[in-house]
Amino acid sequence: MKPRNLAPLLLAVAVAAGPSAAIAQGPRDGVERTNPPGLEPTGADMPTVGGNLANQHYSGLKQISRRNLDKLGPAWRTHVSAVAPASDDVGQQTTPIVDDGVIYLDTPGGEVIAVDGATGEPKWKWAPEGFETADTRRGVSVGEGKVYTLAGGDRIVALDKNTGEQVWSVQPAVQAGVDLGNIDRVATVYYDGVVYVHAANGDRAAVVAVRAVDGSYLWHFFGGPDRGTIYTDVNGNSVDAGATWGPVLPDGTQCNLEAGATPWMHGAIDPELGFYYMTFGNPRSCRSSQDGSLRPGDDLFSTTMVAVDLKTGAYKWHYQSIRHDVWDMDNVHPPTLADIRIKGQKRKVVFYGSKSGHQFVLDRTTGKPVLPVVDKPMIQDSRQHNAETQPFPTERLLPECVVWQKLDPRNVPGDPWRAVPNYNGYQPDAKGNLVFNPDSYVKADQPFLKYPPGYPSDHRRGCMYDPQWDLPILSTTSQNGGADWSNDSYSHSTNMVYYPYGTNPVAHWNGAAANGQRAIGQYQTGGILAYDASTGKVRWRNHLGTDMSHGQGPLTTATDLLFAGQIDGRLLALDARDGDVLWEFQTGSGISGAPITYTVGGEQYVAVLAAGSTNPYGASVTQGDSLWAFKLGGTYTTESGSQEGPDTAPLAIRRPVQGNPVDGATVNNTVLLGRQNRTTDTAAARDSTAQGGMAPTHLRVPVGTTVTFLNPGAETFPNFPNQLPHCATQYFEGLFNPRLDPGERFEFTFDRAGEYYFNDCTDPRPTGKIEVYPTPQDLPGALRFTPATLDLSSRTGIFTAVHGTVTATLHLPAGHRLDGGVELRTPLSRTPVPAERAKVIGRTLIVTFDKADLDNNVPEGDAVALTLVANFRQGGDQKQLTSTATVRVRK
Repeated sequence: MKPRNLAPLLLAVAVAAGPSAAIAQGPRDGVERTNPPGLEPTGADMPTVGGNLANQHYSGLKQISRRNLDKLGPAWRTHVSAVAPASDDVGQQTTPIVDDGVIYLDTPGGEVIAVDGATGEPKWKWAPEGFETADTRRGVSVGEGKVYTLAGGDRIVALDKNTGEQVWSVQPAVQAGVDLGNIDRVATVYYDGVVYVHAANGDRAAVVAVRAVDGSYLWHFFGGPDRGTIYTDVNGNSVDAGATWGPVLPDGTQCNLEAGATPWMHGAIDPELGFYYMTFGNPRSCRSSQDGSLRPGDDLFSTTMVAVDLKTGAYKWHYQSIRHDVWDMDNVHPPTLADIRIKGQKRKVVFYGSKSGHQFVLDRTTGKPVLPVVDKPMIQDSRQHNAETQPFPTERLLPECVVWQKLDPRNVPGDPWRAVPNYNGYQPDAKGNLVFNPDSYVKADQPFLKYPPGYPSDHRRGCMYDPQWDLPILSTTSQNGGADWSNDSYSHSTNMVYYPYGTNPVAHWNGAAANGQRAIGQYQTGGILAYDASTGKVRWRNHLGTDMSHGQGPLTTATDLLFAGQIDGRLLALDARDGDVLWEFQTGSGISGAPITYTVGGEQYVAVLAAGSTNPYGASVTQGDSLWAFKLGGTYTTESGSQEGPDTAPLAIRRPVQGNPVDGATVNNTVLLGRQNRTTDTAAARDSTAQGGMAPTHLRVPVGTTVTFLNPGAETFPNFPNQLPHCATQYFEGLFNPRLDPGERFEFTFDRAGEYYFNDCTDPRPTGKIEVYPTPQDLPGALRFTPATLDLSSRTGIFTAVHGTVTATLHLPAGHRLDGGVELRTPLSRTPVPAERAKVIGRTLIVTFDKADLDNNVPEGDAVALTLVANFRQGGDQKQLTSTATVRVRK
């Protein structure tokens, strides 16, 4: 049952004062306070979403190590949505916290739950009465016997940490008398009687501080400051930050007051200095995030780290990572603090930077770089008011430019930072090499571009901060690239910073929705790297293959282990010294939060919420609500008799096209280029440059189909035929690239299954996909498993001890040659299990599968159906053979 609301809504209004609208904290109220650890490693508990106040995500615990990692198994799993008040909600981005052996976290529905860290048994669950939850949440905080969360109506709520009873609920905007933005997502932070809260959206978004005892308002700080307020930093430098947004517009609009400079992630605290560090997002005011023409200037405090007095909110210093951001490249992930040695001298630093693919190492007292930063001259577009220079650390973590890699079947998937063809004028030559064409669509921008002296080319190469206007320009990293909002981890043991990242180049133009178009058909991948905190040099990189920039933050331990979740449901343990994967566990649903570690009763646990999310893979992510905990000797088993969950559904790794699949037979297997549909005959419809400017965008045909690509002329659209040439540039295999004038057509026969993306050379935004599927031929009775009983048991009871292989044989018809992968369809997973090895001897296909891969995807039982699927060539076209056998499974 829902805990009662014990306190009325507090509406006391406080008076703002000074540039940060700050009010000094009053006298102590006699409440006993236990503060989270500052910059020291965490121990038995992890009471903040950053581990400690410095967001180091580092634990001093040593019980779990590389020596005994094979004994680490699940201790329990709790489906948090199933706990009363129950719901069927799935998906959440939260990182749990632990205090006194109790785990506190947000549920998929936005409630708060307390779970016993040793048993997984729920202690209480809170859901609001009289107002709604805040659905997307990233963590709670604890202090003074209370848990602090957010809820609907821009509320901050305090709960009794032992009972879940609501202690108070406040709307700080009502108290402050000003709109502070949408307070509904970011993790709360508690320290020394104060709760810090960030708005996650809105025209003008603030960081807010309230008293922990009753929620009364203390101060706030806006990312878009008022004009005329002078900010003087600790170094004696002064700036009218509001004036850096350009002049007031003729209609009276002040871009700084509609800035959208949002503090998307929680901040960090230095208890010794008394500073609170916060990061603000990109400017979005005055037309759009990608149109800076009405806000000339640096646009402070957008894309900026700001340090303030943690008690009063008084400004101390700022560091802007991107001036006049028109790319949504804000560096907003949680700041990480550390005390490190640089050239033998101990320095107090803060690590800052995420999407940009580099990190600034700043003195957290002064805000000045302690590792070298250069102001690099940039290309400028006179219409955009781009800054002449941008700051770059001399040691870069990720590539600065996209890679224009040759279109070739041997180059698939290719370099992780490869670019989709035709963007920026890079078009394939006869051999598939992507070379710059000065007469392509980008020619229209050339009169407005100014290149810095010594720039290595006379065109934009897809590098960071390449300017754009009305036409799409692809660059790196992106609004979904770099580390985005995942956390870093700093290890006291290795002195390395661990930086998760995603690769997702984006095309910008003024009218682009969602702050840019991630190029359709590109591979959205990622991984994690480690760099030396004292030098900035990358020590290792593991490109794991899935995006890690959306909550998949790492946790490091004193035994040099690194734990991190994956959006495909796997929890990994890596060697923190070299990045090698040492252990992995399939949770059964996507992970979009950081793992934690703690001790109860002398045993060390690792826990993670596997609830799923969407970024950047949309609906293909498997959603869930499972809180998992692991310990040495953990013996929990799932319903299938395995310890692991089933493999998650396949991820849409390639950026999908718009539109649902269309059966080729219904449209005569024909794609119209440069049109959004097949019927509209208007001037506005011809020569479409929209993302959906292929009709259809997604054509689905069987292997062996001949598809026609048509640039429709007067025969198709008598009133308004296309007037421009259009292409169907296939990538990344480079199988075809016809350039068709209006009325011309091109045919191609698809003889292999797969996904074949193509776009237009006239404007690269219109993109289509041909999905080619095999017509399976079933071979009843042809499949055999040896032996017929699959023994998937573990001699230790831990999943890591499931060893060995399973052998299957398939009797083939004459004349079949293996052509592609072999896999096994299992009852528990939508993702088939790939074969370890496969070869044909005579008319028999011999296949082996790893028992560990099968274990979590098949149930225990006497009649388990398994289907083998393999592709072959017989003559010209590829064909698929399948066969099903029933086996006995023992675990």
